[in-house]
Amino acid sequence: MATKIKTRFFCQECGYETAKWLGQCPGCKAWNSLVEEPVSVSAGGKEKKQVLSGVQSAPAVLNEISMEEERRTETGMGELDRVLGGGIVTGSLTLVGGDPGIGKSTLLLQMCRNLSLKKQHILYVSGEESLRQIKMRAMRIGDFSDTLELFCETNLNRIEEIIQQKKPQIVIIDSIQTMYNEAVSAAPGSVSQVRESTGVLLRLAKGLGISIFIVGHVTKEGTVAGPRVLEHMVDTVLYFEGDRHASYRILRGVKNRFGSTDEIGVFEMRQEGLTEVLNPSEFMLNGRPAGASGSVVSCSMEGTRPMLTEIQALVCHSNFGIPRRQTTGTDFNRVNLLMAVLEKRLGMQIGGCDAYVNLAGGIRITEPAIDLGIVMAIMSSFKNSPVPEGVVAFGEVGLSGEVRAVSMAEQRVREAQKLGFTTCILPQVCLEKMPKISGIRLVGVRSVADAAREL
Repeated sequence: MATKIKTRFFCQECGYETAKWLGQCPGCKAWNSLVEEPVSVSAGGKEKKQVLSGVQSAPAVLNEISMEEERRTETGMGELDRVLGGGIVTGSLTLVGGDPGIGKSTLLLQMCRNLSLKKQHILYVSGEESLRQIKMRAMRIGDFSDTLELFCETNLNRIEEIIQQKKPQIVIIDSIQTMYNEAVSAAPGSVSQVRESTGVLLRLAKGLGISIFIVGHVTKEGTVAGPRVLEHMVDTVLYFEGDRHASYRILRGVKNRFGSTDEIGVFEMRQEGLTEVLNPSEFMLNGRPAGASGSVVSCSMEGTRPMLTEIQALVCHSNFGIPRRQTTGTDFNRVNLLMAVLEKRLGMQIGGCDAYVNLAGGIRITEPAIDLGIVMAIMSSFKNSPVPEGVVAFGEVGLSGEVRAVSMAEQRVREAQKLGFTTCILPQVCLEKMPKISGIRLVGVRSVADAAREL
């Protein structure tokens, strides 16, 4: 039957579909998120529905479902396994996002190398690079076995045929924005193409028991490009973060149906590829200045891993009518709130001062446990009084100036002790519940005034 083309409007956030443009999406209430895209319509006026191949299923009784532990395949990279929850789950669909040039393809190619050496059958599908370009990167990483196959193609229908024919154990799609489905008339990378292409890959992963990794482009805001429904369709969403001009990279899980979403993996980019950083605290504190004011070490928890980070603050009198405030690596509004607490509860005249707060190492932390470290760094810079050597501080600061308890305080203290710190300033509530730890001096504080006396 002959088809004709007409356009529809799709929401880039939730995938809501409407026949006309609206300023606000009725589905997710997002403003200016509707984009116009063509759709195929039959001559009779009915839209064509794509039929996806897959195994037919039937309803099952809940009590009759067997609770077998999911099979996981270790990738040979401990940091990646940590973020995935212990390894790759059979039949899972994983989305990997990150800035251009951050190392997404390198990470997945190294994973393919480790799995190929274990005789895992892997299919690497690239829509952005040629076979020679992938070979050049592979030569830099190391030797590969014959179980890794490369396929340069953007036609998803052809890719689906190859997957059903080869039946590999692992499939890499690099990237989803370059794939196009012949049943969808929209251009590659559009909302319709990304959504429908991911639906095809989801059916293949669940129906054939194939673990599929999808590389996704990101927007200037740092989120995965395309509809927000893309992140809801996949099982796991990983973000590869870091400054492309620096050597460190952080792999963060923001969604994981098979594990924790708080874990991170730390890597260092070298000429031969990505290298795991087994002790990120020592890595982040490397090059810390001695005897400088405005520098405090604090401890945050990333999943089950304590991480020590240097917090730097610079407070100086402003030469303009409106003081300038700037933060790097933490929440800007949170820093303004903490400065207001210091001015109100301690009487510090910092309202007319410029303030700059930086988390050294490029890591981004929003956990409230670093509040006490930020407060002490601001006080140290304002008074031009260095924090004594060997001091680490953590705790949440409330609007009344009180220092509130944080979780897993004992693990934070032991991490500081392992790296040679001699004094730990922590909430008094946590100190009262903590067992005695020898080799490190524990100072409990109830308010920011108590912490100020330690400077």
